[in-house]
Amino acid sequence: MKILAILSQKGGAGKTTLALHLATAAEAAGKPCAVIDLDPQASAAGWKDTRPAETPVVVPLPHSRLTAGVQAAREGGASLCIIDTAPHAEGAAMAAARAADLVLIPCRAGILDLRAIGATADFVKIAGKRAFVVLNALPPRASHILNDAREAVAVHGIDVAPVTLQQRAAYGHALTAGQTAPEYEPGGKAAEEIAALRDWLFAELQL
Repeated sequence: MKILAILSQKGGAGKTTLALHLATAAEAAGKPCAVIDLDPQASAAGWKDTRPAETPVVVPLPHSRLTAGVQAAREGGASLCIIDTAPHAEGAAMAAARAADLVLIPCRAGILDLRAIGATADFVKIAGKRAFVVLNALPPRASHILNDAREAVAVHGIDVAPVTLQQRAAYGHALTAGQTAPEYEPGGKAAEEIAALRDWLFAELQL
């Protein structure tokens, strides 16, 4: 089983959206996935409560129970375990980073968001883990923003994932309905983005 941690010390970066979309995309590709929700607000678990489908499994836990949660996912036959974390939660972020095979840091492309990556990058460095920034909610045709974002991220010694996610209504509408964008709008642009991000992630994790 591979373990993916999704970290950002800044709120509103899109951690839960990314976690749930990747988990559901993994399930669609035949890779059973468990999501461990370390956020006290339990947004991922709340989404699961509204979802008619049985998968992916979503379990809310305090970070002190993370090791037991990961072990339960492994014993349950998960191929991938995704850890969703809260902002401004140093203990949970460090526990998730240490447990992970790979860390993804979702980030909007605004300068304030990019400057806030530093705190999260420190956790990754202390844990000694590989990490990528996933640029999220990009406006259409924003190549100049993308280039500026890559330069800002490079300061922290972290690469930007080759797949970015644009600002699309399908992401929000889908989660409200207990779905993800590929389920809500099959064949749409958001579905293409998530499939591409999943395929890249699988290659990085050798999954």
